[in-house]
Order: sequence, then structure tokens, then C-alpha cells
Amino acid sequence: MSDEKTTLSGPDLTKGIELSAITDGTMLLGHARGEPVLLIRRGGDVFAIGAICTHYGGPLAEGLVVEETVRCPWHHACFSLRTGEALRAPALNPVPRWRVEVVRNPTHQPIPGQSWGGAVYVREKLETTVRQPLSAGAGMPDSVVIVGGGAAGNAAAEMLRREAYSGRVTMLSADASLPCDRPNLSKAYLAGTASEESNLLRPASFYREHRIDVSLGARVVAIDIESARVELMNGSRHDYGALLLATGAEPVRLEVAGGDLPHVHYLRTLADSRALVVRASAARQAVVIGASFIGLEVAASLRTRNVEVHVIGPGAIPMERILGAEVGNFIRKLHEEHGVTFHLGTTVTAIEAGSVMLKNGEKVQADLVVVGIGVRPAISLAEQAGLAVDRGVTVNEYLETSAPHIFAAGDIARWPDRLTGERIRVEHFVVAERQGQTAARNILGRREIFDAVPFFWTEQYDLAIAYIGYAERWDQAEIDGQLQAKNCTITYRRAGRKLAVATIYRDLESLGAEVEFEKTIAARNSLRGFG
Repeated sequence: MSDEKTTLSGPDLTKGIELSAITDGTMLLGHARGEPVLLIRRGGDVFAIGAICTHYGGPLAEGLVVEETVRCPWHHACFSLRTGEALRAPALNPVPRWRVEVVRNPTHQPIPGQSWGGAVYVREKLETTVRQPLSAGAGMPDSVVIVGGGAAGNAAAEMLRREAYSGRVTMLSADASLPCDRPNLSKAYLAGTASEESNLLRPASFYREHRIDVSLGARVVAIDIESARVELMNGSRHDYGALLLATGAEPVRLEVAGGDLPHVHYLRTLADSRALVVRASAARQAVVIGASFIGLEVAASLRTRNVEVHVIGPGAIPMERILGAEVGNFIRKLHEEHGVTFHLGTTVTAIEAGSVMLKNGEKVQADLVVVGIGVRPAISLAEQAGLAVDRGVTVNEYLETSAPHIFAAGDIARWPDRLTGERIRVEHFVVAERQGQTAARNILGRREIFDAVPFFWTEQYDLAIAYIGYAERWDQAEIDGQLQAKNCTITYRRAGRKLAVATIYRDLESLGAEVEFEKTIAARNSLRGFG
């Protein structure tokens, strides 16, 4: 924060505050030695941690305290009050913490039933706790190979080192770039408000310092389960003690005449977005094929660059299946207010050098075409290895595949969801990161159930929607609040059962819904005998 001195608010916590000013479970925003600090009391303990989320800089003071954690209101990152550790993605870095000293006032007469009296002071900043290395031993793999350099693969590699695993960690990525913040590729990076350097999850030096061997452009073509070895396209081989498949998803290709012309783009990798940025800088009119999240985020980003945008979609209402007709129509109107033209209820039949032909007979001029019609899980490697697949790689509650010592996480994993009772596969960045973290801990023998509640967000112009839960099918959408005022909560139900909640600028309600779903899951885990 370059302007911390001008944005600090609240009391100077180094000078002390009355204990009575801190009630259990609440947060007090202040500062210490030029840094924003949150003072939080839980029971008889008082904690002082950094007030800024390490993901996108969200204000933790506007978040939610849950047991001995605080959750970010923006993207649901979670931090430990005791250690500052980022317990859940999307935050990967810890927040700082300070030593707290409670000075009792011997003359203070406490309220009956309370032992609080005196003042609390924030002292020096504490060092990050370093865990003891875990050496290979019984049940511990001597090496871990991660196939995939996306959200799940990166999060797993980091977690192995955070858990003090000292064995060899190899990440084999078919991508040409280091792991990046994929959601930002269609948002700030494409809009031109975020740099390429800021879009990398980690610089190259991070992987060197943490002894994570990253090979880019490394495409794995075979898994030999019997010999515990993977083979790359270039003929090289890597033995593994444990293997994590995190191969992600691939864009669905548009099979029409002209679909391979040079001005036709897809958006999945940093290289894709980089090429799209170059093309958009000279484009006058773009056609976006696909009216779901990626397509509409691309449309909003291109409008930020003053490119004329036309959106083509087969449905009558954008994102109706996911968010409902009322929300979909609202989003359409928002885009139209920003100059976007929609061509709905139709598809593309051909692409020419300067235009796109539609099934309804329309011809739309375009010197840039972006295709965003969905993705498919990249499961061919798993299929060739003989792993169990079902529209994804089948895993159990520990993210283990049907083969020993092989795990799967991210867009390819279909797992038993504790909330719906169904097997689901989710293509969301935060889910992939959290699965990568859980898979890493289970590779080390933790036996941790993956039961995180799915979460994602979308940003289009000044609209931000947070979505918690999973409702592939629903029959009721209840709107509480004012959709037009961008202040509402939408609850999705099937047969009366709450499955998901979407919020627009109601961050605390989104966090509250997450906690409610977690309590439901915990109760079901208890009934099944899981801890």
C-alpha cells in the first residue's frame, strides 16, 4: 500500500485501548507503526493481524470473524487469527501479525461475571512461523509430480512446501507461462488496468526459492501406473511417489467455416489474453460468441477499450440457466447501457475476414472475433491411463482417483459434494485452488475431506456478483432486495432446498451463506461418521 499514511484510520493501537472497547467476535480497525491493523477478541484472547487481504487488497474489517479466523468480504479468502496464515485460497500469502499485551488495571472493578479490565497494546510485529521439514518416511512419498500449471497445480505445489514437505516437487505444465491469475485474464488484464507481471501468481524466483521444479511447455502424454512414471512428448520421463493430475480444461472449439482465421481468438491462457490485447488495440468492432460469464466479461473489457462489441448467444436471455431470467435480463440491460449489441436466439454459421454470418440471416461486421462457448475437462491422459472417468476424473472425498497414489484436482475432478449429495465437477478458479491445497495435504497423509463450498465471482463494469454454493439445476430463484439498485441476494432452491446464493454488493450475506452451508455440511459429515 503506497499511500498507507494517508489512508490509516481508527486509533493508534500502540498507545493502547480499553479492553471494554473490544467485544467477543468483533473487529476494531486501527493502526500500528504506519500499518492498518485489526484487533479481534475471541474469548479470552486478543489478536492483532493485518487489515488488508493479501489476494486483491480487500478490507478484512468489512469481513466476518468465524471461530479463530477472519474471512475477506470480496473473494472469501480466510486467515488464521493466531498465525496470520492464509488458510484458504484465493489468498496465498499470510497477513502480518503483532504481539498483543494486555495490561490489567488493579483498581478496575470488573462487571460481575466478566474478568476484563485494563487496556490492550499492540507491540512489535511477529515473525512468520516456520514449520519443521517433513522427511520421507512411512506413507510419505519421496517425490511428487504435478501435471498441470494452473490454479490447482500451483496451489498444491505451494501447499506441499508450506506443510514443510522436503521431497522433490515437480510441476509439468503444458502452458508456456508460469501459473497466472486466470479470472483476471478476461477482466482487468484484458481491460488494460492490470499488468502482465501482476497477473502471475508467483514470479519465477518463488519457485526456485521453494525448490519447486517447474517445466513449461512440458506436455505429458502417458502415465505408467505400474512403474509410477509419467512420459512427456519430448521422450523424457519422471518417476513419482505421488502424482497429482491438474490438467484443467480446454476451450470448446467453434466448428464453422472460417473458425481458424487469424482474427478469431479463444481465451484460456496468458498467451491467449496477450494476443487478444494486441488485436483489441487496433480493433474497431468485435463479435463475442457466447453470452455466459467469459463472453460477457470479455465484452465489458473490450468496451473499456472503446471497441464496439456485438454478443452472439443461442439463448433468449444471457446466463438464464445459471442466474435466472430476471438477473439475466438485468445483466443484458447493463451491457446495452454500455453500448453492447446483443444477437440472441441464434448461432454463428460462418466467419469471414471482416464479418460473421448468423443462422438467422444477419451479417455482423467484425475485425475481431472472440469465442467463449464453454470448456471441456482435459481428461484424455487419465483415460489413457485407465483411471475411472465420468465427464471428468472420478475422485473420492479425499480427491484420490481409482489408482493408488494418484490424485486429481481442479476442472477435471468430479467429486462427491457434501452439500448436494451428488457428484459434481466445477470449473471455478477458487475451487481449483482449494482442491489443490487439500490434495497436497492428502498426498502427505492428512486424510482431509474436501468439503469446501464452491465460490466464484464475476465483475462486469461496476457490477460484481458473488456466487456461493452449487445449483446446476434449480426450480426457484428468490430475490431479496433491489436488483436495479445493485443491492440484493438471490437464493436458488430445488424442491425447497437451498442450493446456492448469489449476492450483489452484499458481501456479509455472501459470507454468512457460506458459513450456513458449512454448518449443513458439518452436520452431514457427522452423521456419516467423518470428523
